[in-house]
Amino acid sequence: MADSPVLLITGASTGIGAQTARRAVEEGYRVALAARSEDKLRALAEELGGDEVARAVRCDVTEWEQCEALAAETLDAFGRIDAVFVNAGFGAKRGFLTETPEFWREMVLTNVLGAAYTIRATLPHILERGTGHYLLTSSVAGRVQMPGSLYSSTKWAVTGMGESLRRELRLMHENERIRVTLIEPGMVDTPFWDQRTDELETALTADDIARAVMFALTQPERVDVNEILIRPTSQKN
Repeated sequence: MADSPVLLITGASTGIGAQTARRAVEEGYRVALAARSEDKLRALAEELGGDEVARAVRCDVTEWEQCEALAAETLDAFGRIDAVFVNAGFGAKRGFLTETPEFWREMVLTNVLGAAYTIRATLPHILERGTGHYLLTSSVAGRVQMPGSLYSSTKWAVTGMGESLRRELRLMHENERIRVTLIEPGMVDTPFWDQRTDELETALTADDIARAVMFALTQPERVDVNEILIRPTSQKN
């Protein structure tokens, strides 16, 4: 196991993050699992085989010191980070007169600043290695304007962040081996949704997205899959 690659996942306690962790371990990865829900993280880590395979690290990605600690704890546990799945985030009801300003603030900080903090905390190690892979969870909502959706605006920011990171690696660090992939799901049946709707009956599953993540991760080193836009066949927008 000491030579097995290591995937760090934020937003790992449920949904896409948790299922990606399961898929990654099946493919021979060790995983560092980060989220705010420590109990769920620890249960998942035990399911996946315990500390030698999966480490649970409580982390609020909106707090810089906690992101630094996440990177440090992963390196202490496994000695390396090969890939980072920047996945933590949550949504809001549509309409600029819905939700509270405090809820908006937390969403923007998590979805945008949290993604940037995760990159910043891990990038020095990835650059030192000279190889690695960043995967960022954006959304169809980061490609299509959704009426009254501040959540959509945060995902447009993540879409831009992914390409900004790729260009920084190529143009500022002259690196040609670190890969960057945007994962852009349509509707996925996960705990993201507060209420069940008819649309969720034909939605993607968390495993559909996990398999897309693993597809990007397992390509030959010469292949940089920059975007995977994946919708349910029934989705109209």
